[in-house]
Amino acid sequence: MTVLTIILNWRTPEMTLRAAAAALTAMDGLDGALTIVDNDSGDGSEERLRRATAGWPRTQVLQTGRNGGFGAGNNHAIRAGLPDGRRPDFVHVLNSDAFPEAGAIRALADHLRHHPRAGLAGSLIRGEDGATHLTTFRFPSVASEFEGAARLGPVSRLLAHRAVPLPTPDRACRVDWVAGASLMMRSDMLDAVGLFDEGFFLYFEETDLCLRAARAGWETHFVPDSRVTHVGSASTGMKTWTRVPDYWFDSRLRYFVKNHGRATAAAATAAHVAGGILHRTRRALTGRRAVDPPGFLRRLIIHDAAALLHSRPEWRQPAPRTAA
Repeated sequence: MTVLTIILNWRTPEMTLRAAAAALTAMDGLDGALTIVDNDSGDGSEERLRRATAGWPRTQVLQTGRNGGFGAGNNHAIRAGLPDGRRPDFVHVLNSDAFPEAGAIRALADHLRHHPRAGLAGSLIRGEDGATHLTTFRFPSVASEFEGAARLGPVSRLLAHRAVPLPTPDRACRVDWVAGASLMMRSDMLDAVGLFDEGFFLYFEETDLCLRAARAGWETHFVPDSRVTHVGSASTGMKTWTRVPDYWFDSRLRYFVKNHGRATAAAATAAHVAGGILHRTRRALTGRRAVDPPGFLRRLIIHDAAALLHSRPEWRQPAPRTAA
């Protein structure tokens, strides 16, 4: 049983090194290696990582040469394989601001080994304050777009069976998809369905991969015995967004168009807008501001209308595992 753990760095070398050290400790007793990938940071990160890890056991540092996003950076390391050229049985993707506890990586590998239909397994994620993060989800749908945007008790109760976030289970179980902060994937599954779709720069790439896996007969499991501490949004700054970046809108729309078609994508956007208007109306009546960043709903409408009606983007399939 061999495991390749991958940590993608973009301008957070010190935190990446902290995550790498925790990963090596968590891999104790496992056959495999750690690959740190610098995603063309351009700030001296690569040199800092190479100097700091010189002499570390079974660790390599790779450079992508371009910042193609989360999926492209991890795919670069997956294609490279283990430093000795072997193909790993399992690939573990770990965020640069995520720190696995001792045994966390083994717990994922053991779970996949004992559940042959499970193609992916995700960890229990906690914040530095010990609070459990939401990391287990249903696949997005038109109904979930309305429910999530409305943020209204009666609507959420009515559509509880379609809401994307799932209460964190207290035991290992199957879910639709899990967050990619600590995600282990079976190489056989990747060979069958492909790697991350590099058309997603950031966000929705793990959702898309879990959906492709499910359609091919593979399962995604949540494994609470694998525990990881996660700072969250260290590279993206999502926690302090005052303006949602364009790539989030791109990724959300790509997910719906690619997996459900343009008509469903348009319906999902319409449902989100309707829910958003309901949310804003209720907040205005109570003298409170909307939860979303200023201008979010207007930008969503403009972005999706332009993409669906005019630009007709190419929703390409993920590159094969063996691509150069």
